[in-house]
Amino acid sequence: MAEPVTEALPAERDAAPVQTFAENLGQPRHRGIITGCTILASVMFALDGTIANVALPYMQGSMAASQDQINWVLTSYIVATAIMTGPIGFFAARFGRARLFFYSIIGFTLASILCGAAQSLDQMVFFRILQGLCGAPMVPLSQAVLFDIYPPARRGVAMSMWAVGVNMGPILGPTLGGWLTQDYSWRWVFYINVPFGIVTAFGLLFFLKDTVAASAQKLDWIGFIALSFAVGGLQLVLDRGETLDWLSSPEIIIEAVAAVTGFYIFLVQSALAPKPFLSPRLFFDGNFVAGTILYFTVGMNLYATLALLAPYLQEMMNYPVITTGIVLGPRGAGTLVAAVIAGRLVRVTGPRPLIFIGLAITAYGVSEMMRWTPDVSPWTIASTSFIQGLGVSAVTIPLTIASFATLAPSLRTEATGVYNLLRNIGSAAGISITGALLVRNTQVNHAIISGVVDPFNRALHSPVIARFWNPDLPAGAALLNAQITRQASIIAYNDDFRLMLWFTLAVVPLVLMIRTPRND
Repeated sequence: MAEPVTEALPAERDAAPVQTFAENLGQPRHRGIITGCTILASVMFALDGTIANVALPYMQGSMAASQDQINWVLTSYIVATAIMTGPIGFFAARFGRARLFFYSIIGFTLASILCGAAQSLDQMVFFRILQGLCGAPMVPLSQAVLFDIYPPARRGVAMSMWAVGVNMGPILGPTLGGWLTQDYSWRWVFYINVPFGIVTAFGLLFFLKDTVAASAQKLDWIGFIALSFAVGGLQLVLDRGETLDWLSSPEIIIEAVAAVTGFYIFLVQSALAPKPFLSPRLFFDGNFVAGTILYFTVGMNLYATLALLAPYLQEMMNYPVITTGIVLGPRGAGTLVAAVIAGRLVRVTGPRPLIFIGLAITAYGVSEMMRWTPDVSPWTIASTSFIQGLGVSAVTIPLTIASFATLAPSLRTEATGVYNLLRNIGSAAGISITGALLVRNTQVNHAIISGVVDPFNRALHSPVIARFWNPDLPAGAALLNAQITRQASIIAYNDDFRLMLWFTLAVVPLVLMIRTPRND
């Protein structure tokens, strides 16, 4: 590891100029290499949040898992990331930022190898948890490093590059995952991390200078454990509630009590502890509070829609896995286009107008999906994906700049952890909520449609219809039931997309809390 440099005490860091702190992270001539490595780390970590989406049906078959069980491959990764995101500020201060970054990437790469070699669902979920725990620091640290090595006047460009990376990961995931799964095996969606992980880790090892570890730094273990119980308990309730019939199940009651109790203890500990797990100063900054809530919604919308689209296209529209990836690929192009534009405009317009525009574009994209049927054309799917990519970058770039611009430099590493924690919780919650509602609404819609399919319905007596869907014959009854289930699922998917639209519109007033940061 490169030779450490002395870091100022917290009080001194607040008063120190940002440029001085940035100089400690690496020489200007190494800024390009550090930027490339940090962005590659973000892409690699974000990619694994969705690259497995299109491969889930293949994993489900090889591991003999049910539909709700296989979703744990996605949510276990996100929940583990959410739990470990909070203490990143402590670990960075305790062990050094560059050292933590290096070992995080190495651990993530090794966990990826284990995921690819998993032989059962239990192994896969365990290794995905390990992958999420090891990789949790990668995105927050990359964000904090870029914010510090660039002066305020160039942070718009830096955050544009970072946003392209962190958003291109989940957007390109289905395309890359589809290609690897179809031409090779679903295991390669994990093995693909290995060469990139090695390059990124050793690039940071040689070019990113470290800070001296603060041996006196202590972690508020009570706050950390309480928050972990709150996040883990909430996710278990959302994941298993539909299967176990919610509060009629003792397991769900226990998990709900654990979540509420953990959150209560966390709040009390944050208010009373001399050095709480999360600094209360973070939550007195209006930009940061509004930004984290908005970022929660972005994570919910992005990951939930991607998790819904993969099975929709493969099961409802009979798309091959590679075609699914191709029609979802234009999200990446939209993200790139919006990143270039937003990175340049944010210095002129300020963040607030661009965030409004981004939310409007996002809402429009989801509203289009509400009207989809399995007859929708590939062009419509691709163009809607492009629009959603535009909305993601148009929101996240100005939002990230505004959320951190008014914070003291000493709080940025901890703040990036909290910021991404909310995004991860939103992502996991969005996947679980929409997945549970999809199952329930499909059942409800099936019952409603079946109510009008009876022997007295004259349409069933038509010779053409009776030839295929004769309910008096076992084969005809099975085909009729399959068609009813298909129609019920289409309506249920549309209901989920409508829910995402309402979530997006509900947070629009928070944009008014965003203050334009000073560009100095």
